[in-house]
Amino acid sequence: MVSPTQSVLLRSLMWAGGSLLGLVLLAVLTIALVGWNWLRAPLERLAIQKTGRELVLSGDLTMKFGWPVARLHAAGVAYANPSWAKEKQMVTAEGVEVSVDLPALLRRELAFTEVRLDHAAIFLEQSPDRRKSWLLDLNQQDENARIHIGRVALDHGTLGYDDASQRTSIRTQLSTASGAPSNPKKHDLNFTATGQFKGLPVKAQGTGGPVLALRDTSQPYPLKLTGSVGPTHVQVDGTITGLLALTAVDMQMALSGASLEQLYPLLGIAFPVTLAYTAEGHLLHKENRWRFEKFTGRVGASDLAGFVEVVTGGKRPALSAALTSKLLALDDLGSLIGARSGSVTRAVKDPLGQARVLPDLPFNAARWDSVDADVLLTAKTLRRAEALPLEDLNVHLTLRDSVLTLDPLNFGLAGGQLQTRITLDGRATPIQATAQVRARKVLLAKLFPTVDLSHTSIGQINGEFDLAGSGNSVGSMLASANGKLGLVVAGGQISKLMMEKAGLHLWEILSLNLTGDKLVKLRCAVADFNVKAGVMQTDALVFDTQITTLLGSGSIDLAHEKLDLTLTPKTKATSPVALRSPIYIRGSFAQPQVSIDKGRVAARAVGAVALGLLNPLLALLPLIDAGPGQDSDCGQLVRDARAWPRPASAPARAQTSHP
Repeated sequence: MVSPTQSVLLRSLMWAGGSLLGLVLLAVLTIALVGWNWLRAPLERLAIQKTGRELVLSGDLTMKFGWPVARLHAAGVAYANPSWAKEKQMVTAEGVEVSVDLPALLRRELAFTEVRLDHAAIFLEQSPDRRKSWLLDLNQQDENARIHIGRVALDHGTLGYDDASQRTSIRTQLSTASGAPSNPKKHDLNFTATGQFKGLPVKAQGTGGPVLALRDTSQPYPLKLTGSVGPTHVQVDGTITGLLALTAVDMQMALSGASLEQLYPLLGIAFPVTLAYTAEGHLLHKENRWRFEKFTGRVGASDLAGFVEVVTGGKRPALSAALTSKLLALDDLGSLIGARSGSVTRAVKDPLGQARVLPDLPFNAARWDSVDADVLLTAKTLRRAEALPLEDLNVHLTLRDSVLTLDPLNFGLAGGQLQTRITLDGRATPIQATAQVRARKVLLAKLFPTVDLSHTSIGQINGEFDLAGSGNSVGSMLASANGKLGLVVAGGQISKLMMEKAGLHLWEILSLNLTGDKLVKLRCAVADFNVKAGVMQTDALVFDTQITTLLGSGSIDLAHEKLDLTLTPKTKATSPVALRSPIYIRGSFAQPQVSIDKGRVAARAVGAVALGLLNPLLALLPLIDAGPGQDSDCGQLVRDARAWPRPASAPARAQTSHP
């Protein structure tokens, strides 16, 4: 039996249910008679209230309910941009269909699993104060105030993006092969893009799938593109998964440009200045790792192959690479050491018109903080710059916290090895540099293969350089360098004619020209320089052979690239006709000048003539070089050279700054 209380409750529930059913029937009847257009005004008011921007729905609204999505179609849609934006409207379209995620809506979140646009124009913009037009809060600054969109299906339309602070403005025209895009794996979407990116002109065209999977990480998006950003040209063909977050990339890519340095505005990673380059390989991306692998290409006249990988997510991107070259042109390395193109072994003119040899292009250390790097480069064959006999190359470059290290930087040089370690500390201004160079078993005959008089030389050169300096180019670093430099040649043989010419032994020169050159013993050669503030001062300079010893003194000014060396020959055997004179090596690195003391030679010639007037036999007395006799101990020669008086004409170090 039902109690009075239960009866009242039952009647209340029946009344409420009947009222709700009545409301539902009334809503169904209203929609059947009027349609969904009654929602236009509430939706337009809600847009103004929540975003401060006008929404205009000028066409019919239709709704299809389902679970978990409901589909809303609107014709004639226009939604305004913020007042600060360049374009008045953010979205205009002949038709928009959105699939509303109902479970998300119950959680008070607005999410569209799919948006279909018909003949739409979309213009997105970011302001200099970093406001974003696609954020729907009143100030366009709340990153959570956005509609989460899963996929976008496009028919025909225009897509624009502007960011004045980044000097970026791009317009893309889109069209599909059919009016009803279906298969997302087909290249049904055609597009062209023009504008500028970070101040660089942009042109691109290509094809893609009609459905853009913005957040879907299970559906790769097909893309084929050919374009250019400034002087950089790119071609890609493959797939991208998750267009907003770039979850994965798998495509073939071809890249070319005037210099790798020009990739910095695009990638934000510092690459060196190079000659024109091309590269083609396989681009992969997953999580925080980008890898360009199995690529082949060229930089200048040099071929390169290998891989380059960049890992993001740390303090700065970490770049690693392993590169090999079958044929590496030495001139192509010039820009890596601050030399101008084609000037590794040839002089170029500075702004004052003076010919200079040392590399003078500044390093851009300000960009070194953009990346950490670990790069291996090996080259089997080197194309020699002019006649420089370089052979194998093995380089390990690391860049950590703006400190660049080349260890090792090894070459095969003239049958021997040039072992180098260089450190450039870009944290300091100017750059602080150290260099240690070891020359081992370098063959004298191969070192100067174009000099005829050295073809028969067989001595080996060993040496060590230890220098430290500061500057933003190799030239300025050497201009301030301090340290030591030493070269030693022990044993071997050398052209007798060359040594007779050094001693101005006229009789022997004439005889050897008639009978042919011969070999004489090279006992030792020592060049020992102390380097201070960019000036190399001789501590010892000796060249001792079987017939002549050359003792040298003087200086080499690295800042101004000037030579001031004096070689004094000491003959070991009597020469009947000799115009004994010091040999002066002057001039610049680009144009060295070798001369003799013309006054001394003239005095000897005048003396010979005067004595000849008295007695023809006496004319030879001033021209006879008696020589010191026996060979000297090489160690003693070095001590003698260090005690040799410095020439009065040796230039003092100029106090002007390095040009």
